[in-house]
Amino acid sequence: MQVDGERLKMIYVLMKRCRAFEERAIVELRKGMPGFIHSSIGQEAIPCAITPFLRKEDYIITNHRGHSDIIARGASFKKTFAELYAKETGYCKGLSGSMHIAAFDLNIIGAVAIVGSGIPLASGVALACKAKNLERIAVCYFGDGATCTGSFHEGIGFAATFDLPVLFVCQNNQYEEGTHWTYWGGRLKSLADRSSGYGIPGFSVDGNDAVAVAEAAAEAVEKVRKGGGPILLEGKTYRIHGHHMGDPGTTYRTKEEVEEWKGKDPIRRLYSLLFQKGFITAEENSKIEVQIEQELDEAVQFALESPEIDPHTTFRDLVYFERPVGLNKI
Repeated sequence: MQVDGERLKMIYVLMKRCRAFEERAIVELRKGMPGFIHSSIGQEAIPCAITPFLRKEDYIITNHRGHSDIIARGASFKKTFAELYAKETGYCKGLSGSMHIAAFDLNIIGAVAIVGSGIPLASGVALACKAKNLERIAVCYFGDGATCTGSFHEGIGFAATFDLPVLFVCQNNQYEEGTHWTYWGGRLKSLADRSSGYGIPGFSVDGNDAVAVAEAAAEAVEKVRKGGGPILLEGKTYRIHGHHMGDPGTTYRTKEEVEEWKGKDPIRRLYSLLFQKGFITAEENSKIEVQIEQELDEAVQFALESPEIDPHTTFRDLVYFERPVGLNKI
């Protein structure tokens, strides 16, 4: 399915926003921002090329490397940075940190840091949509390492059994922390091939080619929404940084390999295409960059000036249940 120029330009702007956010988050972390960061720099084409085909009523579930997934969905720079800074004005009132952000106003059910465990959650959300006859789908983002977990097989097997409206998106960034995906992949040429074990469609695309991802996403989202059941979409991509910001990534991959993948940068590739076809000018691009930097400056300032978490309110959002009669002595 061909994707029009306006939509490709939208995807490009989303990728620029995601990249700039991640770069600024790293800067702030090194300045003393609390917590931890698993950078998704290099992977932006996948969530940014899928998002334009979703409706606001659709749901997404992501993982510990989920900043780009939620920014592409529309997450506010201000509320996200406030969350990273553990401030009251964050999406989860400063309690989630980087790896657990949920934004229910955007139908972002949450980022689930336990590898693979968001997959059965997505199937559950899709089951609820189907049971209520809602014309909505769930999109679940996970990495290549998640395909080695029991949750992957259980969640996808369940979705396949009940023909649930869920799009499973494997962001194959080549490394399961420090182990190349082929180590556990056996004879597989593509992780999308795992779909055959459950009788559902599986597609693999160049995850650094935004056009290829968009074309595959347009078709997959339409099929899932029309009742075709779950689909597994793999985007082969690369994370430029290590597994987390404390990992230099030098013990399990070479400098040459990293540089080779930098040459496949998805943002530069799409910009080159848009520029050649006249969909964007250098002046427009500069304005986009200035606007994003201004938003980031305002977001960081907002986070720094926001109130700290009050320790006395730590348990305010927990729900307590009375113990059943007869269990009081246990």
